[in-house]
Amino acid sequence: MSKKKKSEPLTGEALLKKVKELENLSKEEKARECGYYTVTKNGVERVNMMKFLNALIDAEGIELDGKASPNGRGGRSASYRISVQSNGNLLIGAAYTKQMDLRPGDEFEISLGRKHIHLKQIDRIDDDDEL
Repeated sequence: MSKKKKSEPLTGEALLKKVKELENLSKEEKARECGYYTVTKNGVERVNMMKFLNALIDAEGIELDGKASPNGRGGRSASYRISVQSNGNLLIGAAYTKQMDLRPGDEFEISLGRKHIHLKQIDRIDDDDEL
């Protein structure tokens, strides 16, 4: 594979199109080519198959969890709209962090625009991601 600067992993239609273009590669190679990998401190590439497969499921529009939340207790579903709280905070909520497989301690870079806030996840090094 060619060494290039890592970009954001593909999602949605772009992901489906790229996977079809790469039909002759293994699933690990497809995941890597679509951006689903991390590089450890030692420079070792680790393919993140779980995120890749979850992104494919999302891109196909398949709902595995049904209407209930994963913990089976109902509750709110992600609506992709939030409001500023009375104390001035914006709370993203567990529905979104679960969809993104975020963990305590994950870090984000914040950039402000005139009418938007952009959060960009800072890549984490996963030594236990793929066993």
